[in-house]
Amino acid sequence: MIPRYSRPEMVALWSPETKFRIWFEIEAHACDALAEIGIIPQEAARTIWEKGGSAEFDVARIDEIERETKHDVIAFLTHLAEIVGPDARFVHQGMTSSDVLDTCFNVQLARASDLLLSDVDGLLAALKERAFEHKDTITIGRSHGIHAEPTTFGVKLAQAYAEFDRCRSRLVAAREEIATCAISGAVGTFANIDPRVEEHVAEKMGLKPEPVSTQVVPRDRHAMFFATLGVVASSIERLAIEIRHLQRTEVLEAEEYFSPGQKGSSAMPHKRNPVLTENLTGLARMVRSYALPAMENVALWHERDISHSSVERMIGPDATITLDFALARLTNVVEKLVVYPDNMLKNMNKFSGLVHSQRVLLALTQAGVSREDSYRLVQRNAMKVWEKGKDFLEELLSDEDVRAALPEDVIREKFDLGYHTKHVDTIFRRVFGAV
Repeated sequence: MIPRYSRPEMVALWSPETKFRIWFEIEAHACDALAEIGIIPQEAARTIWEKGGSAEFDVARIDEIERETKHDVIAFLTHLAEIVGPDARFVHQGMTSSDVLDTCFNVQLARASDLLLSDVDGLLAALKERAFEHKDTITIGRSHGIHAEPTTFGVKLAQAYAEFDRCRSRLVAAREEIATCAISGAVGTFANIDPRVEEHVAEKMGLKPEPVSTQVVPRDRHAMFFATLGVVASSIERLAIEIRHLQRTEVLEAEEYFSPGQKGSSAMPHKRNPVLTENLTGLARMVRSYALPAMENVALWHERDISHSSVERMIGPDATITLDFALARLTNVVEKLVVYPDNMLKNMNKFSGLVHSQRVLLALTQAGVSREDSYRLVQRNAMKVWEKGKDFLEELLSDEDVRAALPEDVIREKFDLGYHTKHVDTIFRRVFGAV
């Protein structure tokens, strides 16, 4: 992943140094289990930990060996033997490369999940704080991009909170799905390695034994994991697009924080563009794109092939690093979001009360007018507001057919904004608990 969209902690998780350290731990824990059941000497297992545990693995040396062997795990084991000495012959007893590679990959994905869950927690905290700040900030709700009925900006943010809370639950499930260990040897039969070794390594690495590994961990697990990342990315894009729409010049109900010295355009000094949320839209597209190859990896040949390998070397780091960056960026956008309540009211009143049309419609039906006639009466007055800039309330009050069914005080009462926000506390209790 390019540095521009990367954060250090997630990048470090995917570094060669981290990978080789995890490989060593898998091998060393396996040696402990092999020693415990009497397959290799106890002293050899201790020596492997003593010499390998304190070693700095030389990535350049491993790469040099791989150029000759054309095999990354053998290259690592050869370098480990250079460090450990004669007792290195007991390393990798009965194991196959996938035992190391798949277990390591799942360790990295599980640890990446923990970082992503922390990111989501930060975003949820920011959304909750801003939602309560604007719980009663009246704004217009839109459907099809067109004014619909009043809501509050807090409800908009509460919706985002609820969505990302679901995302968090999905990430927890995805972590659970991916956190399995395979130390089962060639074609996964345990013919040359005792299942107790797998159980020991799994416990030490924070994983569960894979029920049937067939030499590789089944890739339906990974497909689910990366699909979940794609769903989280889509939720990021949904909120990002909402902010982008609200920042449009004709709307300007909210906008990204514009810092001192920031420039919006190389040509037009007046510009304040929603560059962060536009960036998030693009990053979301990338994270979603990694889900498809992960699904295509499910169909491997027989007990295993390595068609998945090149894919995962790319999508593992790229998807998690990108999503980590995107979640942190969105949190920053939410925390610093500039909100314009006066513009929200101004925009809502742009069409002089038109947003109350449904209340008038319902009042007419409750007064005995058929729904078809009620709709016709309300719409004909509404169109005068759209087309001629009339005042909706005044048009209704001067419409003899409307007045025949509804007295003036009833019509005026239908223009009370408080009617639309009377259940905001109920929504907040559902989302946040007691308010």
